[in-house]
Amino acid sequence: MILGLDVSTSITGFCVIDADGEVIRYDAWDMRNKRKYPSEFHKAAYIKEQLLQLKVQYPIEKICIEKPFTFFKAGGSTAKTMAILQRFNGIISWITCEVFDKEPSYLTASQARKAVGVNTSRGTDAKKEAMAWLLENVSNFKIEYTTHGNPKPKYFDMADATVIAMASQIKFNKKA
Repeated sequence: MILGLDVSTSITGFCVIDADGEVIRYDAWDMRNKRKYPSEFHKAAYIKEQLLQLKVQYPIEKICIEKPFTFFKAGGSTAKTMAILQRFNGIISWITCEVFDKEPSYLTASQARKAVGVNTSRGTDAKKEAMAWLLENVSNFKIEYTTHGNPKPKYFDMADATVIAMASQIKFNKKA
């Protein structure tokens, strides 16, 4: 089984798929509550607990983590935000390696989307296109909506984690 992770300091999405690429489980760990998770270290400890539970439930053979952005774009994250995300991604990578005794691999969101066949047009919201692709192509991928008809925020993280896991499985099978 493959574990895909979309790491963020607010919501971290995960997906477990089997060797055939079937989505077994997907969800997200919401850490936006600053009282419950006052620092990155509290968030990392929480994710470690969750990863330990996944280890007991599933025979994870491979882990793939979405690479955080490493470049600036108009309207994007600040250098401070990018530094925090890089640091947190490193912490979670270390914890993941420690929990599963396996070094994770990494893919960018665009590499993963391309690998699974999500076609994104310039100027469109790639996250929304990936979500739409999953809803159309993965029968057991379901989402919940807000009262305004938009996907609840955690589902974008789950979708990204699912695409990362699926792309990793495709890449893994090509090497075999």
